[in-house]
Amino acid sequence: MQLAINDVSKTYRKGKVQALSHFSAQLTPGVYGFLGPNGAGKSTLMNIITCNLRASSGNVRYNGTDIYKLGRDYLRILGYMPQQQGLYEDFTAQQFLWYMAALKGIPTKQAKQKIEELLELVNLRDKAGQKLGGFSGGMKQRVLIAQGLLNDPEVLILDEPTAGLDPKERVHIRNFISEIALDKIVLLATHVVSDIECIAKQLILIKKGTLLMMDSPDKVLEQMNGKVHLVHVPPEKVKPLSSRYLVSNLIGEPDGRVAMRIVGEYPEEASAEEIPPVLEDVYLSLFEEEKAVAQI
Repeated sequence: MQLAINDVSKTYRKGKVQALSHFSAQLTPGVYGFLGPNGAGKSTLMNIITCNLRASSGNVRYNGTDIYKLGRDYLRILGYMPQQQGLYEDFTAQQFLWYMAALKGIPTKQAKQKIEELLELVNLRDKAGQKLGGFSGGMKQRVLIAQGLLNDPEVLILDEPTAGLDPKERVHIRNFISEIALDKIVLLATHVVSDIECIAKQLILIKKGTLLMMDSPDKVLEQMNGKVHLVHVPPEKVKPLSSRYLVSNLIGEPDGRVAMRIVGEYPEEASAEEIPPVLEDVYLSLFEEEKAVAQI
């Protein structure tokens, strides 16, 4: 099982806006975590993979065949959970899943069993008969996850699947995604960095439509070794330092000082303690606006 993205580019406005630039990746079963700021090209790439958008150049192949040549055969093995919550609010959760199962051409007996399983999975069995209009944002997210899994897809695209979920629900869904990825190619786009850090086999870092890096979380973190520091400063130094460096965390301390977690090169404080990086540090380093480091 392989999904190959081959030199894909996408432009808008007659070539004036470059959304994707020569993007290539080879995907096999497992979870791939997409990381990038808004406008990086993640949604454009997902829309191309799901045949909702045609690439300007390049192609996507599943097991060696162009996905457009596969046509319906490709769509049958594809599952997609969009970020937008475009639901029919007069439908109950169960009615919506039956409707989506019909659109996907799933036989009635198979759909009945799958809908029951998925309602249990996303913890909505007791809400199955309630209208979606009365659901919270998190509950709607769970319904969208369920519809993406109705056809037991081989390729599953999840766009912000844990948005609006409480921590317990997030862990539950995250663990489930990890379990099903043993025999599926799962593409997971999210701003919840901890979700990707826990379950992704590889990270795909994308910025301005260009692939920056594709590697395991451990390998991605290695690039930040020696570049994250903890420094303890008096309150009056917090603002000046924050204006010059990437600061990922501030914690007030009992002695009145402030502990600052600084990402990137930091030559100023001899007392700065080098600490292990986390994926959030990588995100800040690559995707936040760079601060001007003081000249010494």
